[in-house]
Amino acid sequence: MSDLYDFTIVGGGIVGLSTAMALGKIYPNAKILLLEKESNWANHQTGNNSGVIHSGIYYKPGSFKAKFCRDGSRSMVEFCQTHNLPHEVCGKVIIATEPHELPLLKNLYDRGLQNNLPVTEITPDEVHDYEPHVHSIAGLHVASTGIVDYRAVCLKYAEIATEQGADLKLNTLVSNLIKTLSGYTIETNQGEFSTAFLINCAGLQCDRIAQLTGINPSAKIVPFRGEYYQLIPEKRYLVKGLIYPVPNPSFPFLGVHFTRMADGTVHAGPNAVLSLKREGYNKTDFDLRDAIDTLTYPGFWKLASKHGDQGIQEVLRSILKPLFVKSLQRLIPEVTINDLIPTHAGVRAQALQPDGKLVDDFLIVPDDHALHILNAPSPAATASLEIGRSIAQQIPAPTRLQIAAS
Repeated sequence: MSDLYDFTIVGGGIVGLSTAMALGKIYPNAKILLLEKESNWANHQTGNNSGVIHSGIYYKPGSFKAKFCRDGSRSMVEFCQTHNLPHEVCGKVIIATEPHELPLLKNLYDRGLQNNLPVTEITPDEVHDYEPHVHSIAGLHVASTGIVDYRAVCLKYAEIATEQGADLKLNTLVSNLIKTLSGYTIETNQGEFSTAFLINCAGLQCDRIAQLTGINPSAKIVPFRGEYYQLIPEKRYLVKGLIYPVPNPSFPFLGVHFTRMADGTVHAGPNAVLSLKREGYNKTDFDLRDAIDTLTYPGFWKLASKHGDQGIQEVLRSILKPLFVKSLQRLIPEVTINDLIPTHAGVRAQALQPDGKLVDDFLIVPDDHALHILNAPSPAATASLEIGRSIAQQIPAPTRLQIAAS
């Protein structure tokens, strides 16, 4: 008979690791287990994102994303300062390049104020003060945006959770979950584990883990691959910080932008194309089960019918580098096709409802002896400390600790 853990977390990305750390602080005597199927922490969404500490300007006031991101941008910076992790609060500019974008920019400014963010309207000349090579007709400056190495953050989370006494296991794939009177038996390729409470932080696989517990998730994960280029070293001077376009409110992605990374490289992108493999980082990656899951899902076809034109443009930019470059030249006209070389891609675990609507906020679903995080794409990395604390606060104290305290 395996030992009984009080809490078991499935998924070793930034949210799972933060949750392990938060539970260890709230319940220092609890037995905590974290299971990750890969050989490294943060192998998927966390380790392949843009490395931005987001401000929260894009998110609906009052939403979990808005609150957790605003608070998370502060706590992430404090965490990095405390543990000497590479980061910089460099701010970012969001620019309009066409007259029809000006009302959208104003709406974004108003949203930033509603979310209590340090956002300032700036003229084209003031944009040049921040980013001398940018073309714009108006802009916003968001001072609280920053950059960080999220893999380094995850390694520190794992170190702290281990020091607190948690058992963190890599190379451990969950194959089945069996409900018991005391919680769950977890079947894996490394044997069985027993737990009183399960926390599902499985990211790209979270809906499937939820199904193993017997619940029918309210949304399905549809993977979108974001492809990036990076500026050659000789052209990195074109970008000082972070440069974003005004997002199209009818399309659920931010558009291609320039991001200076914590290591000094400058990435350009991403586009957003459907991936036919949930963990498919190359254009030719394909998984039959993943493809069938998406292509037989009514919600996907309803989304495609609504955003088909934009989706085709994203695919064309993926195939044709000149189109990708053209979209970047709206921001920095000096960029040429020879200035860009391919770099890593990321895959976004986007929850999609049966009616074709994207789940636009973090989605946390409680169940008997379990809690499922079913939508935690960007800005989950920024907000990871806040999300971890919130998850830990929602979970009741382990029964054995309650008995010991009585």
